[in-house]
Amino acid sequence: MPAHTAPAPAHTTPELDPRADIVELTAAFVDIESVSGNERALADAVEQALRAHAPHLEVIRDGDTVIARTHRVLDQRVVLAGHLDTVPVADNLPSARRTREGREELVGRGTCDMKGGVAVLLKLAVEADAAPMDLTWIFYDHEEVAAADNSLTRIAAEHPEYLAGDFAILGEPTSAGVEGGCKGTMKLAVTTRGIAAHSARDWVGDNAVHKLAPVLERLAAYEARRAVIDGLEFREALNAVGISGGIAGNVIPDRARIDVNYRFAPDTTIEQAEAHVREVLAGLDVDIEVFDAAAGALPGLDTAPARAFLEALGQDVRVDAKQGWTDVSRFAALGTPAVNFGPGDPLLAHTDDEHVPIEDLHASLAALRRFLTSTAG
Repeated sequence: MPAHTAPAPAHTTPELDPRADIVELTAAFVDIESVSGNERALADAVEQALRAHAPHLEVIRDGDTVIARTHRVLDQRVVLAGHLDTVPVADNLPSARRTREGREELVGRGTCDMKGGVAVLLKLAVEADAAPMDLTWIFYDHEEVAAADNSLTRIAAEHPEYLAGDFAILGEPTSAGVEGGCKGTMKLAVTTRGIAAHSARDWVGDNAVHKLAPVLERLAAYEARRAVIDGLEFREALNAVGISGGIAGNVIPDRARIDVNYRFAPDTTIEQAEAHVREVLAGLDVDIEVFDAAAGALPGLDTAPARAFLEALGQDVRVDAKQGWTDVSRFAALGTPAVNFGPGDPLLAHTDDEHVPIEDLHASLAALRRFLTSTAG
C-alpha cells in the first residue's frame, strides 16, 4: 500500500484587530517580524484587517505595500503613511511591557520606528469613515534600506495617483510632537589609490591607506552649517561612517576607501550637496563617487492643511525640525506638503533597547483622531 504524504499546512496570516486597545494592537504589529525584505506576513495581516473591518475603503495591494482610500469627492485629500519594515532584530523580540521610573513602556524591535505609528494609522483607518476630508492610507515596505529599494520610489514612478493629496502625515517617531520637513541624505565613496608592494619593502609601494589621513583630517575639522528655515533649525552633518582597505598583513594596500554620509538642510539640492562635499575635499588625491542620495523636504507648515493640522493638535504641540531623512521628501517632490508625527522618541530608533512610551501611543492616537474629526481648514 503506497505511503501517503500529509498535505503541507496552509499559510496562516497573522491577525491584527484594529478594534483592540492601541497598546495591544502595537504589540501585535511588533510581534510579526518584518525586517526589510521580510514584510509580506505583516502586509498580509494589514490587508486582511482593512478588508475585514473597513468596508468604506478601497484596498489596493502593490507588492508588499497596502493602500486604502476613500472616494467621497470631498474638497481635500490627506495622505497618512507609515513603513512596515524594521532594521534587523537584536534579541528584542517578542515585545514586552515594562514600567521604568514610573512610566509604562512597550519594548521591542519596531516599537518606536515605527510600528507604534502604523498601529495608530491602522486603527484610525477603520474608525475614520466620516472624516471631513478624503483619506489615503499607505502601509509600505523597504524604507530602512537604500532609497532605490523603497516601495514609494516604485509607486511614485508607476502610480503617482496613489500618493496624491493636499497634505501628508508620516507616522515617524516624534514623541507625539510635530517635526517639519527633513534633511537630505547623501552617501559617497571617497577612494584613494596607491601601488601594492611587500610590506617589508614599502619604499617600492605607495600606501593608499595612508592617503586617507588628510580626508579624515578635513572631515574631523569640518564645521557643519545650521540652517533656519520657517523658524526651524536644521543641523547639517558630514561624517566618515566606514573605512576599508588592504588585503593582507604583509601587503602595502593599493586601494582604500572611506564611506561618507552628508546630511544637508532641505534648502540644498542634491547637486549642491555633492558640489559642497567635493569643495570640502578639494585638492586631495581622491576619487569621489555618490552611490545613494535623497533630497530633503521644506517644512511646509505655512500651508492651509498644515495649519489646520496644527490647530487640531492644540497650542501646546511641540514643533521641531526633522533632523533625519524621512519619506516626507517624496511627498514634497510631488508638491504635497508633509509632516512627521507619531509615537516614540526618534533617538531610540534602531537601538537595542528600542521602546515606546504607552502615553505616546495614546497621545498620538487622540491627536490624529481630533484632526480626522475636525472641520478646521
